[in-house]
Amino acid sequence: MTGIRPFTQARERLKRHGLRPTRQRLALVRLLFDRGDRHVTAAQLHAEAAAAGVRVSLATIYNTLNQFTAAGVLREVVVEAGRSYFDTNASEHHHILVEPTGELIDIPASDVQVSAAPRLPEGMALRRMDVILRVTRA
Repeated sequence: MTGIRPFTQARERLKRHGLRPTRQRLALVRLLFDRGDRHVTAAQLHAEAAAAGVRVSLATIYNTLNQFTAAGVLREVVVEAGRSYFDTNASEHHHILVEPTGELIDIPASDVQVSAAPRLPEGMALRRMDVILRVTRA
């Protein structure tokens, strides 16, 4: 985008979600969002940051991704215990997990119909339902 300062959109995104635009957050937001919607692990983002000359520890990457998720900038997609992806598409949608490769593919929420949900414990309310279809190449 010509005429827009490099960090303007990143700064606005952070402010819109109530986050202070620190140097590291701005750099990470640009790495996450400048290529459109995608799914990234903390390790992948750490490698991308290193390649881009952004000096940040893996612990800081994890902390920042968790802060972004809590603020609604990202969605965390837990595919199994200890294995999470962070999704730059924070809208309501579901996923296909291609198990051999670990690739995640978005499914529009309107393409999934759930006819019934289990009875919830007393005092609980459904916040969100995530569907992950696990597939392998035929």
